[in-house]
Amino acid sequence: MSERTVAVLAGGLSHEREVSLRSGRRLATALSEAGASVREWDVDAALVERLRTDPPDAVAIALHGGEGENGSVQAVLELLGVPFVGTPAQACRRAWDKPTAKAELARAGLDTPDWVALPHTTFRALGAQAVLDAMVDRLGLPLMLKPDQGGSALGSQVVTERAELPAAMVSCLAYADTVLAERFVAGTEVAVSVVHDGDEPRALPPVEVDAGGVYDYTARYTPGAATFHCPARLDDMTLAALAENALAAHQLLGLRDVSRMDAVVDGDGRVQILEVNVSPGLTETSLLPTAVRAAGMKLGDLYAALVERAVARR
Repeated sequence: MSERTVAVLAGGLSHEREVSLRSGRRLATALSEAGASVREWDVDAALVERLRTDPPDAVAIALHGGEGENGSVQAVLELLGVPFVGTPAQACRRAWDKPTAKAELARAGLDTPDWVALPHTTFRALGAQAVLDAMVDRLGLPLMLKPDQGGSALGSQVVTERAELPAAMVSCLAYADTVLAERFVAGTEVAVSVVHDGDEPRALPPVEVDAGGVYDYTARYTPGAATFHCPARLDDMTLAALAENALAAHQLLGLRDVSRMDAVVDGDGRVQILEVNVSPGLTETSLLPTAVRAAGMKLGDLYAALVERAVARR
């Protein structure tokens, strides 16, 4: 890596800007320790000119939310011919939209909680209370309400009573124009990261999350707010099923280099996929670095290998 120049992209203008900056700093440090010459670039109006006039050997994306995960930045990098670590633009768009990704997973026979996605305009046009009642009649309670696009659990809430639905809807609509209502699944919450640093993608050890409740934004990014176990405290058959599901989702959605599947193992031992993330967090409380350590690796060495793959693709 001593001859490689890597631009780490972080920040941007999404709701997850501060988390992205933390991920970017950690990734930049890790790559520097692995021997790369690192530039830390915010994603702003100067980015394209920087990439044109001072192109790095490769870009490592540490963006969360918005343009960093919906394929927009990736599409610009593809237009400019700049190699980058991560998923191509078209597949980013597919994974970013949760209802679209869930529909593809379900069609392939993978388990994902039953759901409905409805835009704000539907509630206005047909009457919010009537639509909410139909939603509960169909999916039952409790429900998980979340924005159809976005990450870090922003705007997500568990609803246990009908009276809580209006306020939960308002919270969701602060982050997106469409609400994804998902049947809540009780069980063991697990994240499985997939990396493609060799000939074939492989699943890293699953990380079990114990947040003492909902794994919300505060629990995700406050040190000590949640407890993690890696590998997850599950039997070998379930651990194998988690790895199989993560790899299947990664390949089905056309993801590349690195991804993270968030899932719940329900009371029957079934893996229920919640969503798949194309740009996993890299902060001090994030799950991908935890899995990397459990696999006996260093974060910088992993991303150095992914950078080499990106350069080779050019």
